[in-house]
Amino acid sequence: MHDASEPATHSPADHATAVDTRPAPVTADALSSVGRALDTIGLNRAHKLILVMVLLGAFFDVMEENSLGAVGPALKDVWHISTTELAFLQTVTITAMIVGKVATGVIGDYKGRRFALAFNLFLYCLGALLCALAPNYAVLAVGRFVVGVGLGGEIAAGMTLLSELVPTRFRGAVVASLNVGAGGLGNMLSFGFAALVLGPLGTFFGGPDNSWRWMFGLLVLPAVLVVFYRRYLPETPRYLASRGRIDEANQVLTRLASGRLKDTGAKVIEYVPQSAVGSAKPEKVRLAEVFQGRLLRRTAALGVASWMSFGAQITVLVLMPTILVDQGYSITKSLTFTMVMNVGSLLGAAAATYAAAHWPRRLVTTSGAVAACLTALAFGFLAHGTALILLLGGLFQFFVLMLNSTIFAWAPELYPTRVRAFGTSMVAVQGNIAGALVPLGAGLLLDSSGVVAVFMVIGVMYAVMAVATRFAPETHGRPLEDINSDAVRAT
Repeated sequence: MHDASEPATHSPADHATAVDTRPAPVTADALSSVGRALDTIGLNRAHKLILVMVLLGAFFDVMEENSLGAVGPALKDVWHISTTELAFLQTVTITAMIVGKVATGVIGDYKGRRFALAFNLFLYCLGALLCALAPNYAVLAVGRFVVGVGLGGEIAAGMTLLSELVPTRFRGAVVASLNVGAGGLGNMLSFGFAALVLGPLGTFFGGPDNSWRWMFGLLVLPAVLVVFYRRYLPETPRYLASRGRIDEANQVLTRLASGRLKDTGAKVIEYVPQSAVGSAKPEKVRLAEVFQGRLLRRTAALGVASWMSFGAQITVLVLMPTILVDQGYSITKSLTFTMVMNVGSLLGAAAATYAAAHWPRRLVTTSGAVAACLTALAFGFLAHGTALILLLGGLFQFFVLMLNSTIFAWAPELYPTRVRAFGTSMVAVQGNIAGALVPLGAGLLLDSSGVVAVFMVIGVMYAVMAVATRFAPETHGRPLEDINSDAVRAT
């Protein structure tokens, strides 16, 4: 089933394996019925409310992720810890984020998307509370680990949930817009929030000895969202249908059609007939599928893209202040310049939202990766003087966030419902691993060979990304069930 205006396209790799000729599970008919129902219902107020809830979770996710860097100087002064000890807390957080992404993938496919989203939000709010009340360094490290587990899974769970609730026409744009709140507004406003709490309001919050605790403590407020998640956020009808829960899937579809998230007690419409299921068992969750056959090719292609793009982004964010200081700018100016460059991040995420609705994923990622490659090389060779630093730095961040947001939209589309949460998490976790490792090597390269060498490597990374994305199937404008109709089937 194809959108007439968007002919299906496949990568060469997708044609390399013979189509599985075993009979499809009867639930495949149920999933197709769900997809048709969502496309008929269209995008309405209920979908927008769901997007706002998930986007707020992603926004606070990034605020929490950046909080350690913001309170770092205060922690060093108050607790007299070393830079190495501070860096270790960040290592603990990133390690826990990797654990969280894997765990969320498993939980999302076994327990549901809604459960995984609420669970992760609860975890990172609990971790923030532990950090705020930490009496010593050891407890703070435990708090950062709990925070990291929650942070790791929140956005991946949100990507999966949105991709399954939104009609085909709007799916890519809605999922990509998640990064407007996360990588866009989140990265920009988190440093402003920290400056406010630790600066002008610092005395009100108890001065240097306690204002950093309030910085963590105020980030517990998103826990209120858990209440709304549990009360109003529906489980996706695709997940429910894949588990054989057809009555519940029809209830959710009826609520979505009404444009309201609150159950009004209206008569349930049978969008998915029981005859679509018959006596077949629900689809079996077999997580190893994402590492087999065609799904392996998809996981590898987008995993490489995620590694290259997120690894390069984190490297530039971590090293940029140091690079600017080495060029003679003060620490204050370096941080200010870095914040200004992140305006490009917000614009890039917004551009990705538009692109996801109108242009093929492979076109956006290939052209964007080439542009990021050229911009990285231009920054390395030409960024001398304030104007060029801000222009090229902002332009680089624009392409980076456009690419990252497109990966957000693309990843959940590549997997069948039964393993979509885990597959999406496996793509996302590659970005976290790269974010932990690539800056270490780039830092050594910066010390030994200078800025040009670092940005040449980043340019090569984006060139590799441009090639890797050619091996993932095109998904723009295609129903999820059509994209995955030839994927390895569970038995």
